[in-house]
Amino acid sequence: MTSAAAEHYERLLAENYTWMLGGDLAPIVAGQGELLTELGIAPTRTSAISVDLGCGPGNQSLALAELGFTRVFAVDTSRLLLSELAEHAAELPAIEPVHEDIRKVLPGLTSPGGVAAVVCMGDTLTHLPSKDDVTALLGDIAQALEPGGRLVVTYRDLTETLHGIDRFIPVRSTGNRVLTCFLEYPDEDTVLVYDLLHVHDGTAWTQHVGSYAKLRIAPTWLADRCAEVGLVPERNEPGPAGLWVLAARKA
Repeated sequence: MTSAAAEHYERLLAENYTWMLGGDLAPIVAGQGELLTELGIAPTRTSAISVDLGCGPGNQSLALAELGFTRVFAVDTSRLLLSELAEHAAELPAIEPVHEDIRKVLPGLTSPGGVAAVVCMGDTLTHLPSKDDVTALLGDIAQALEPGGRLVVTYRDLTETLHGIDRFIPVRSTGNRVLTCFLEYPDEDTVLVYDLLHVHDGTAWTQHVGSYAKLRIAPTWLADRCAEVGLVPERNEPGPAGLWVLAARKA
């Protein structure tokens, strides 16, 4: 994650993240578990270790633990989100929160060929600073996975340039909170995301604004980078909640 994105999350998004998702993690975790099961994510005879890169409050980590993984490394740069995850996982000793940059964590966290599954979901991948970082991360993932081990990535395909009022995207609104995104396109590889959060304290509305950059990753580009490091794409298609789904297996 870029430093600007990490700061933006700590200052604005992290404390509102679960609310953004709907306010209740239980149905989200259930949905992620169904998707991971459909994609063949499960412990193997030789490994029950998984890694959740960009775990947030636990959407995927909790699902992985429920799928039977005995070690789930839950990695995020947000201490606030990791703290929330720890509360949700209080009775799930399999989940191990890790405060670290996902670009650096795998070589020191796992043994080569010792991991059954790696997931990087919920648009985490687009938060990396550059496409070179994406390529390098895929190499680390391939190194960590056992033969036949699986990778699942979900992300937003931001390659289409929106114009005019289409650049204003409502995220969620309730009686006391309204979140809207606005997008700008400085170049072919980047989109600038502006988050406008309005909060009512019972007396008046207050506006909170922040911005950060996201990568514009094309599905064909990502599939090609996976293949280059020995991760064979098995699914590469639109998925739930407007996210693209790529599932790959280590050759």
